[in-house]
Amino acid sequence: MPVWVILTICGGIFLLLVGIQKIMKSKHPVRSALLGLAVGPLCMVIINIISVFTHVNIPISPLTLGISSVLGVSGVTAMLLLQIII
Repeated sequence: MPVWVILTICGGIFLLLVGIQKIMKSKHPVRSALLGLAVGPLCMVIINIISVFTHVNIPISPLTLGISSVLGVSGVTAMLLLQIII
């Protein structure tokens, strides 16, 4: 897949997240969207760090990074529950 297609998809997802923040009457929709994009992968990294103690980890791949970026903490929680169940 060409790089410009990937960048277009990422830009579209970001604009969608900004639009959702705008609909929800956020005072700073771009800042909220950027924070949401950063918190999910950060939670995933923290979970992988403490996996030494819990023995539950989420493998880092483009799919899991995308899920954690778009869905945030709820996406990471869903992936953790699936990891524990399966």
